Amino acid sequence: MKNLLKKTHKRLAASVLLAVLCAPHAMAQGKPQMEVTLDKAIETALAENPTMKVAGQEIELKKVARKEAWQSLLPSLEGQVALSHSIKVAEIRTSMGTFKMGMDGTTTIQGGITATLPIYAPAVYQNMKLTKEDILVAQEKARGSKLDLVNQVKKAYFSALLAQDSYEVMQKSYKTAVKNYNDITRKFEVGKVSEYDKLSAEVQMRNMNSAVVSAETGVKLSLLQLKVLMGVTADIDLKIMDSLKAYENNLELPAELGAEAVDNNSSLRQLDLNVSLLQRTRKLLRTNFIPTLGAQFSAQYQSMSNPNWNVFDYHYSPSMSFAVSLSVPLYKAGNFTKMKSNKIQIDQLLNTREDTRRKLSVAAASYRENMVSSVAQIESNRKAVVQADKAVSISNKRYEVGAGTVLELNQSETALTQAELTYNQSIYDYLSNRADLEYTMGAEK
Repeated sequence: MKNLLKKTHKRLAASVLLAVLCAPHAMAQGKPQMEVTLDKAIETALAENPTMKVAGQEIELKKVARKEAWQSLLPSLEGQVALSHSIKVAEIRTSMGTFKMGMDGTTTIQGGITATLPIYAPAVYQNMKLTKEDILVAQEKARGSKLDLVNQVKKAYFSALLAQDSYEVMQKSYKTAVKNYNDITRKFEVGKVSEYDKLSAEVQMRNMNSAVVSAETGVKLSLLQLKVLMGVTADIDLKIMDSLKAYENNLELPAELGAEAVDNNSSLRQLDLNVSLLQRTRKLLRTNFIPTLGAQFSAQYQSMSNPNWNVFDYHYSPSMSFAVSLSVPLYKAGNFTKMKSNKIQIDQLLNTREDTRRKLSVAAASYRENMVSSVAQIESNRKAVVQADKAVSISNKRYEVGAGTVLELNQSETALTQAELTYNQSIYDYLSNRADLEYTMGAEK
């Protein structure tokens, strides 16, 4: 019975190890693969993510609005046709008698064209400039969407690298745990080690198996998030051709940040453009106090008091007129209220801008300090990995010669796993803070 249990444990360990090693291959079967680097991920996201398409459409919409604004200066043509039939016309009574205003049972027809041309329209001129400012706002919003998307893709990509590297660490630790379990089981079978050592090795192996499964789930979730940001369908399997250690020798720290460090931030620039937009709106509101000048030309054909409905037999007479109109605004209380409301909105936006600038400056300084801290941690954690690896080697030799315990062996291997995970985490922290700093500074990389 005891030998049967030993064989069962061996088979279980072998089958679990085989499942873990074959899991990535099984996931990839039947799906088209897409090799991904950071640049490839960003390029694909900018091309496929719907957010960027919506931003581009918003710019086009503002350009159409600008075209519509300047078209207000073009002449407008209007044609009209009117047909009326008098059943009984009105009468006028005077001291000289009663006069009918036409004839009963007659038809009148009128048709004409009216052309209107604005000669001096200050509101149209300001509206044209306003739509130009609006296009700049839309372009900056599109740029902000692009920077935000790039930032999200970078952080999702680095998260995927962290999950992938953590999975590899767990796999390596699990392989070691399985190897130790098999070695200790063989020694237990010949009576060289106690059952406690064997049970401890088995517990360590099972714990690492759970950690491997959790790490594999983390890889799947991080890749799914990256797919969503890239605009890639779920039936495509992403294969990341990168690792966190590849960035180890590219750890640069930015110079001390000055007051102007966040001037290129998209949110700040959008606030500046919105202030400019409100100032242009103020000029547009002032046109409510300025006279406008327009010209109108009208040409008509008409035929009156016809006794039948045959419009082709009527006698038509032409008429034409030309008019120049000057509209002078004298008083409208709402115009003054709108000016005051606009002034308050500008003041609000300026205060919001100042507050936003301060918060962005603090955030940028915080990201930089985190990068400095991460660089120091990376160096320390690198040495910790080397020392932990050496400790594992020593504990293995001590256990082989009977000078050490299985507890020491498990602790040294756990310490090595933790050191490698912490090392990967410190590189991820640096990359994540660098991405946030670049986004806060509005850097387009």
